[in-house]
Amino acid sequence: MAPHRAQRTMLVVAGNAPPTAAAPPPERDHTQDLPDEILSLVFASLTPTDRNACSLTCARWKEVDASTRHRLSLDARAALGYAAQGIFARFTAVTKLALRCARGSGTDSLSDDGARQVAAALPSERLARLKLRGLRQLSDDGLASLAGATPVIRKLSVASCSFGPKAFVAVLRSCPLLEDLSVKRLRGLPDTAGAATAITEEILFPPASSLRSVCLKDLYSALCFVPLVASSPNLRSLKILRCSGSWDLPLEVIAARAPGLVELHLEKLQVGDRGLSAVSACANLEVLFLVKTPECTDAGIISVAEKCHKLRKLHIDGWRTNRIGDHGLMAVARGCPDLQELVLIGVNPTVQSLRMLGEHCRSLERLALCGCETVGDPEIICLAERCAALKKLCIKGCPVSDRGMGALNRGCPSLVKVKLKRCRGVSYECIENLKVVRGGTFSISLDIVLERDAGGAIENGGQEAGQVQITELTDQMAAMDLPTNATNAQSSAQASSRMRSVMSALRRRFGNPPAL
Repeated sequence: MAPHRAQRTMLVVAGNAPPTAAAPPPERDHTQDLPDEILSLVFASLTPTDRNACSLTCARWKEVDASTRHRLSLDARAALGYAAQGIFARFTAVTKLALRCARGSGTDSLSDDGARQVAAALPSERLARLKLRGLRQLSDDGLASLAGATPVIRKLSVASCSFGPKAFVAVLRSCPLLEDLSVKRLRGLPDTAGAATAITEEILFPPASSLRSVCLKDLYSALCFVPLVASSPNLRSLKILRCSGSWDLPLEVIAARAPGLVELHLEKLQVGDRGLSAVSACANLEVLFLVKTPECTDAGIISVAEKCHKLRKLHIDGWRTNRIGDHGLMAVARGCPDLQELVLIGVNPTVQSLRMLGEHCRSLERLALCGCETVGDPEIICLAERCAALKKLCIKGCPVSDRGMGALNRGCPSLVKVKLKRCRGVSYECIENLKVVRGGTFSISLDIVLERDAGGAIENGGQEAGQVQITELTDQMAAMDLPTNATNAQSSAQASSRMRSVMSALRRRFGNPPAL
């Protein structure tokens, strides 16, 4: 019977056509006619996993893959040193190398002896990027060996390693072309608590005239890297993220010795208005991120706005401290006419500052207002009237309603995308109306708080999340199989009673679900 059923199924799918025999295999492999250059372009478009599989197809594919592979990621265990010579003899075109060791294998990671063996086998004349991850057994000497074998490297990224800042002295000496340096979660850092007044004398770094970008992240004693940053007169981008220590004095030192900064990111730092005043000396600053820096106030923002007239992007996460508001934003409007992107999180602007931003910042194209308690309908109406160049608008957790959003029907002529989240006063009818009125390529979305986002639901209104939960519970109950025999009738009645009690409690806590 099984073959008969299979035949009937095949006939139905084929539209009652007679079954056809499988096509015979080709007489020859036409991929062999592809030139090596075309084959290498095909390989370049594949993911690393697919490319590895293709290299095992035949000897020719393996050879083409090895001779044209520019990016290589290796498991940097202790045994890598013995295999390095054969690996780099096969992959001769590598320009980007990553040495990674899994988190649970730190004790078995590449050591200083293995690093010397790898350094001896590296294609030193071509390697431009090097990434080190989780090399817990590598010391300052091991990093010095790798740096000495990569004289033309331009980008170095290290994370979760155990060497200290002195290792980077050898890096700067051996890699004169280094442009991008990223240091994250190092374990071999000394404690510099209380040494902020002598940060420039601790380690003598050689001048790094080619260094353009530095990122310091999740470092317990990042202050010991300040002399390195200060030794980079041509530095353009600096990111200091979640690093301990007081940063007002270090920023003064950095701004004095690297006045050409264009991009600055400060996140979860102990920095105040004194540090921002020092940053204001960087007249070419175009991008400034202030994320969860509670000691910064309007005074610091004003000092930056008065001197950094080229500012294009400004992100401020005020952490709901209410220390940055209208006064700082009005100074930005007056001093930064080229502002194109403004993101305010936990900051409370009003019509007063938003009106000035719309009037003075004629190039403002992207605006995000998140968790701003003072942004309501009057503020959105003001934006609709004043921000003619606005293209993208994001509003999250603000007390706006249909009245304010309706103003976008006749304002912001350049607007193409709006994203709303946790705005309980805005209805779906208003959203649909905006889509119809603006038409064209205009896009708008309204997201309801998800029940799994517990923190956001508590902070921005639990009633909306409760309504979603009640609706989903109702749908689940409707799909339940009810017992049909008399034996289970009593238990079913008890279960229904308990469920009604739960539903009643939810309604008392969150209110009734919205009408469908």
